[in-house]
Amino acid sequence: MSNRQESQALLQLLLDERDITAVLHRYATALDHKDWGLLSNCFVADATAHYETIGNLEGYLAIETVCLQALKNMSRTQHLIANIDITVDGDKARSSCYLHAKHVRPNTPGGDNNIIAGQYEDDWVRTTPGWRIRHRTLHVWWSQGNPAVHEPDPNEA
Repeated sequence: MSNRQESQALLQLLLDERDITAVLHRYATALDHKDWGLLSNCFVADATAHYETIGNLEGYLAIETVCLQALKNMSRTQHLIANIDITVDGDKARSSCYLHAKHVRPNTPGGDNNIIAGQYEDDWVRTTPGWRIRHRTLHVWWSQGNPAVHEPDPNEA
């Protein structure tokens, strides 16, 4: 491989890593703003997921439904993504990153806050509009605070 080809390959790798990192940040922003259109730009339509505390999910709509249900009663959330590690292999990639998510629901008996920390492991595919998650695994490492903030609102029908 020539120096020029090596430089182009390195540049492409750096761009791919940057683009995947941007999608990870887009995911966190979408959750915090309850922007389901933005969230849909993070996954392929037939994406799958395994969320340790929930189970297996088939298709983007199942993933969106779980996120919507988990966040709809929150007054605020803050999802932080860190320690991103990405391996690109052509039009496929794998990544892992840490998650630290604070959930706030005022007037919840037992406390208004719950924090969840863990790790996402993702399988990626390059699509025409860009990198998208094909499969996501969430490992929950610990939580702190009141888990009742995630429970359904008893006043809802």
